[in-house]
Amino acid sequence: MIRVLIIIGVLAGLAFGLSWLADRPGDVVLVWQGYEIKTSLMAFALATLAIVVSVMVVWALIRAILRTPEGVTSFFRTRRRSKGFHAVTQGMIAVGSGDVRLAQKTAADAARILGDEPLALLLRAQAAQLAGDRVAAERAFKAMLDSPETKPLGLRGLFVEARRRGDAVAARAFAAEAVKTSPSLPWAGSALLEFQSVAKDWDAALHTLARNAENRLVDKETARRHRAVLLTARAQSEAERDRARARATALEAAKLAPGLVPAAVLAARLHSEAGDYRKASRLLEAAWRINPHPDLAEAYINVRLGDSARDRFDRVRTLAALKAGEPESAIALARAALGAREFKIARDSLVHLLAQGPTEKVCLLMAEIEEAEHGATGKVREWLARAIRAPRDAVWIADGIVSDVWLPVSPATGRIDAFEWKSPVERLGGPIVEPANDILADIDEPLQIVHAPEPIPVAPDPVPSATTPKPDSAKPSPTPARITTAFEPIIASHPSPDDPGPGMETDGVPTQRRASLFS
Repeated sequence: MIRVLIIIGVLAGLAFGLSWLADRPGDVVLVWQGYEIKTSLMAFALATLAIVVSVMVVWALIRAILRTPEGVTSFFRTRRRSKGFHAVTQGMIAVGSGDVRLAQKTAADAARILGDEPLALLLRAQAAQLAGDRVAAERAFKAMLDSPETKPLGLRGLFVEARRRGDAVAARAFAAEAVKTSPSLPWAGSALLEFQSVAKDWDAALHTLARNAENRLVDKETARRHRAVLLTARAQSEAERDRARARATALEAAKLAPGLVPAAVLAARLHSEAGDYRKASRLLEAAWRINPHPDLAEAYINVRLGDSARDRFDRVRTLAALKAGEPESAIALARAALGAREFKIARDSLVHLLAQGPTEKVCLLMAEIEEAEHGATGKVREWLARAIRAPRDAVWIADGIVSDVWLPVSPATGRIDAFEWKSPVERLGGPIVEPANDILADIDEPLQIVHAPEPIPVAPDPVPSATTPKPDSAKPSPTPARITTAFEPIIASHPSPDDPGPGMETDGVPTQRRASLFS
């Protein structure tokens, strides 16, 4: 619209000029080398205009003739590129649909027509991966490293191929290079963080986590939690070398995530060893309010070593009152009461758990109470038999792996903060191994879980009647083989107050341990 208005304005200006000249007639005389040319002003203006138009037309024709070869070349080049991109489109569709033969054919056509065009290289790599030709795929991804535009894509492809063949060293190098090239790549930042965590390079992992948070690759809450986990892992590794630094690191982790049980336990233990019992107790109480856990109860009981069983019992009563009604509060109170030989309190604290259906831990605790109070072999065996059939207690689980202790990284996938405290669906067999350096390799097959055999039910001893002769006390009662193989020695002997036994004081604390606490 604007262009039309401009053309109309120019024509109107020319018409006005010609009209102005027509109203003012005159002569134009041109003398050159003895020749004199005389004409009217209007004729001279028209002749000048005709000459200008003729020159413009001739110049346009000459320019068109000169540009003809380039135009023809451009036409054929555009047509060729159009065919190449059509082949890329068909190839991507073939890759998506799983047509290996068509994908390879179109990839070859695209490579022949487009050469090292990024999309042609990507199609070549995708077709090679679809056909299982890892060497050709890596060759295509390496060709992408030569261009700044395709370098991140090439590093991503090489990283995936390295993980598929189990080369953790190469995969980590590609991830590090990708982070250096483009720090905002989510996959690169996450992969590098997992590799550093699996390698227990906690300082580098903390630096990478901070960079990921700065580039908004993780939300603030997740970054805060992961930092607490990494700080806890670093404090655990430093605990034997530098107690002061480990204590400060564990305290920072506990402040970042008060409900993180390992951080609170470690920070409390280190503060307790330094003599700061009040701060250790506050850390454990804060964590207990958020996440009641047996490790917290154990640390709280032993926050001050050398205390008598009665002192530990009084301390646990304070802790249990913070989360009254929680199963772990009842179990911690019962265990402390058992140590203080308050059997009635121990039994009463477990009443509601027994009514709901006792778990394995509760059954074993009841067996300990029975043995400590009455030494009743039949009752003890009955509770042990119930423990075999009882529901499993919560354990640390991550990606189908059960661990006796908390680990900052999953041994199966390398995920940070993967372990959760929950009840397993099945009993899992096999020892827990330390994470290997190549643990981040792709797992094509599902995780194989070894299940323990079904336990053999054990019938409880019959209740002795008046007519039933007492068993010979010198002859030990046979114990079912299943109990001795399924459980390690988990029931500690609780001697009676009158006969504490060798090496034991009346409060149940070993004499050797008591001496070491005050030495």
